[in-house]
Amino acid sequence: MEAINHLPFIVGAYAAAFVVIAGLIAWVMLDFRTQRRALADLEMRGVTRRSAVERPQRPMAEAEEKV
Repeated sequence: MEAINHLPFIVGAYAAAFVVIAGLIAWVMLDFRTQRRALADLEMRGVTRRSAVERPQRPMAEAEEKV
């Protein structure tokens, strides 16, 4: 078998693989942007991440004294 006979198949396979991988990379990049925007929107509304540093809260006794 000569490799030149299979050249269209080889080129087509590489081209298809390139298109699929480029599409996946584009999809991940667009999804990343979308998720960042959604997270920024939630943070603007006051929703915080569980991993974020918690704000110090007054002890219960101190809060009851001021009431």
